[in-house]
Amino acid sequence: MYLSSIIIRNFRQFGDGDAALDITFNSGVTALVGRNDSGKSAVIDAIRYALLTRDQEFIRIQPEDFHHDRMGKQATDIFIRCKMSGLDDNEKGAFAEYLSYEGNEVSLLINWTAKRLTESPGGRRWIDVSVRSGKDGAGPALEASVRQLLSSTYLRPLRDAEREMSPGRSSRLSQILANVPEIGQGDDFNEAALPVNAEAVNRLSLLGLSDYLRYSIERHEGISSAEDAINTQYLSLLSLTGDSLRGKIDVTEGGTSESRLRQILERLELGLLDATSGSQRGRYGLGSNNLLYMACELLLLGREPEGLPLLLIEEPEAHLHPQRQLRLMEFLTKAATNIAKHTKRTVQIILSTHSPNLASKIPLQNIVILDESRAFPLVRGQTRLETSDYRFLERFLDVTKANLFFAHGVIVVEGDAEAILLPVLANLMGTDLTEYGISIVNVGSTGLRRFSRIFQRRDDGAPRLSVPVACVADFDVMPDCAPEILGLVTGKDDPTWHSPKRRWKAVCDFGGDDNTQKQELNNWRTRLQSNDGQSVKTFVADHWTLEYDLAFCGLAEEVYIAASLALKDDALSEERKQRAEVEATARTAYEEMETAAKGNHAVLCTQVYQLFHSRRASKAIGAQYLADILAEVGKAAGFDTAAFAAKLPRYIVDVIAHVRRSASAPPAPDSGNSSNA
Repeated sequence: MYLSSIIIRNFRQFGDGDAALDITFNSGVTALVGRNDSGKSAVIDAIRYALLTRDQEFIRIQPEDFHHDRMGKQATDIFIRCKMSGLDDNEKGAFAEYLSYEGNEVSLLINWTAKRLTESPGGRRWIDVSVRSGKDGAGPALEASVRQLLSSTYLRPLRDAEREMSPGRSSRLSQILANVPEIGQGDDFNEAALPVNAEAVNRLSLLGLSDYLRYSIERHEGISSAEDAINTQYLSLLSLTGDSLRGKIDVTEGGTSESRLRQILERLELGLLDATSGSQRGRYGLGSNNLLYMACELLLLGREPEGLPLLLIEEPEAHLHPQRQLRLMEFLTKAATNIAKHTKRTVQIILSTHSPNLASKIPLQNIVILDESRAFPLVRGQTRLETSDYRFLERFLDVTKANLFFAHGVIVVEGDAEAILLPVLANLMGTDLTEYGISIVNVGSTGLRRFSRIFQRRDDGAPRLSVPVACVADFDVMPDCAPEILGLVTGKDDPTWHSPKRRWKAVCDFGGDDNTQKQELNNWRTRLQSNDGQSVKTFVADHWTLEYDLAFCGLAEEVYIAASLALKDDALSEERKQRAEVEATARTAYEEMETAAKGNHAVLCTQVYQLFHSRRASKAIGAQYLADILAEVGKAAGFDTAAFAAKLPRYIVDVIAHVRRSASAPPAPDSGNSSNA
């Protein structure tokens, strides 16, 4: 049995009607991801309210739990429905009178409702809570014993794992151990047949061991002599004639066998040992104790003979460094199928996280993105991702890319140069990407559209993610002068022009006359944007590549100097060259190139780009130098952001305008992509 879905209405961020929340869960691990205040904790709390938790924590409904709509009106009732699926025969028998039947499916529906009776929460009965079964809540009310079987295990955020594992009255450790079947097994203690060896002692139950300990303590010489001294030397002298007072030193346990066992368990604590020496190392940190606590809870979930094996974890990454986070996620994924070799049941895990580390290790179809009080599961069939996309993304969705699940806006780029330069260019246009919560995801030379399809729903008519996604792509069509300048051909008659193995394209490949050429180039651009839709939009370079377009639009000298510095990067790093010397030489060379080009801007910009061709100069290193150069320009007194934006390729300006819509600030104008010149 597992929690297969939940419907939430009028609870915190989630409203009624179209604003209600409906999530489908996996039987294994489901991860809730998204920005702050997107509703992750509300989902976990809704499950807790409806199913209760094993720690027996009293749940008190707060006035702020009732949803406020955009007009400020507060709801008067909350509705939460949990659907249990996959019941085995024993579970069907245990919940027989509460089951629902729909076709061939047998399920258990738990309908939790809370209605406000008064405006003030100070009243004795300001709310009325009911928990009923059935499709419309018309089935029998769930008794306390039934709800106890459905209670989940909950690990709160910023939990104090050390305190939970410490001894004390009603400690969490004692609650867990009390539900381990093996705890009650073993022989009782019998004074007439004292255990004579270690094997006989090991056969005793915990209560038997306690009785054996009491028996041994009572007969200890120090205890017996102290007891005799109290009775003969003091208590007898303080007693009146006829008094029968006598003291006895004993282990403090009493009551029924169940209460005595509870007292024993409440004295136990769970601590960590050094794996090498096998001894207590001293005080461990919050992260290590957090792992120990989770291991203990999973022990109970895996070994309990009945009940719902559901683990709710808020922020499992709490207090853990990145490597341990990755290890933890691997373990939880396996735990959902098979906790350990002694496991008797599988465990369902629903967690909320802000960690890209964890998100990168969870299978994509097990992730649910919460966005603007809506849930967007990434399961197959609900996104535009194909089967091959899931396999690809699970290989390449690493920690640096998984931050897209938490962003207010996403820019997907194909190279290091774009990843390095776009934040600087945006700053110089007056937009701090960090301030706006915008992430740049560098997917390299492949996978641009695979990553963007994460944010697209299969059904165009369904609610869509509000996160704007900008895919930045090169146009990959060089000007006609470029092949000869770059040494790809020796002239117009070079047979390479007609070779079927040629992998590059020039403008002349798209028709002879201007009108045909313009139409075919537009078709080429449209093909690159064919996967756009919903919040995803592809922005294609106006002319060729980022470096060429920056040069073409007004930064040719800066790009050339940056490329020249990249060529000499090793010598500069080893101080065999001085930066000022390299820059001066580059400026002189650029002036000569500019004169030789005789006003042909395409020729000049191709010669600038030539330094990057065939990896002569690293684009990434060149981008670093160019970022430094432009950042210094931006520090100048009277720097004009609008004038600088006018010197940038239009598609770069449009990228920033698109993702800026994720914030409350007014968006920059979006005029669309420019046509090719």
